[in-house]
Amino acid sequence: MERPAAPSLPDAVKGHWAERWAPAGLKPYLRLARIERPIGWWLLLLPCWWSAALAAIAAGQPWPNPVHCLLFLIGAVAMRGAGCTYNDIVDRDLDTRVERTRQRPLPSGQVTLKGALAFLALQGLVGLLVLLQFNAFAIAAGFASLGVVALYPFMKRFFWMPQIVLGLAFAWGALMGWAAAFGSLSWVAILLYAGSIAWVVGYDTIYALQDIEDDEVVGIKSSARFFGEAVKLGVGICYALTILFITASLVLAEARLPSFIGLSLFALHLGWQVARIDRSDGAGALRLFRSNRDAGLILFAAMTLDCLIS
Repeated sequence: MERPAAPSLPDAVKGHWAERWAPAGLKPYLRLARIERPIGWWLLLLPCWWSAALAAIAAGQPWPNPVHCLLFLIGAVAMRGAGCTYNDIVDRDLDTRVERTRQRPLPSGQVTLKGALAFLALQGLVGLLVLLQFNAFAIAAGFASLGVVALYPFMKRFFWMPQIVLGLAFAWGALMGWAAAFGSLSWVAILLYAGSIAWVVGYDTIYALQDIEDDEVVGIKSSARFFGEAVKLGVGICYALTILFITASLVLAEARLPSFIGLSLFALHLGWQVARIDRSDGAGALRLFRSNRDAGLILFAAMTLDCLIS
């Protein structure tokens, strides 16, 4: 007998097309890929777009390569979905013990383990087809990220700052845009990557505030638990490092005024987030976390404008 579909998770976008119009049999798989929570693929995509824009600035191009940006978009959706599927496969037993995650497709029984593995392979194939459109160096760089991605779900069991490992994976696009443009890496891309890692650690610490009580009960480690009462200071340090490293990257790329204005607005947004952090407000933490899409788009728009006026 077919199990009834579970309701949307609390952090899903209300009225998302995947919940309203997708066929009933497909909905659990779309939930497995977090399609109804697009913030994840946005946050994976933005470092890719930053890197593509920075490469265009350095090369004197009038705009970021539009084909590369489109490929990064498709790849971000596919690989974020694949990463979430893999994470849920690894965490399926832990998820049954956490209130916010026990209705996910695997622990709730909407999707079988065999079905999840097949879906993971399908998403990975889409990601591979996207990656193969780039040069050989970028392809190798893309494959190099898989080890970090595979490691992340296990880190929360014994490492107090698993967000660092998440950052290594989620910020990888900061290397990819440059690699796709030049077939190599430079300190410009490496510094952008470092800044993106710090950004991920900061915003995912905010996200982890939603689960802090359940994580304490289950024994899951997180930066939110590690920082404790000093979470504002911890996130503030992460965001300060973000601005420091990205500033250095822009300077090395010989970016102009629009990029630095955009970075200033980005920094103000991050400062606003830190000021609004409340450890007891899970809903507020989710709103702050989601706002990073807008912050990242501001920076990308400014970099693109920098290209246009060159």
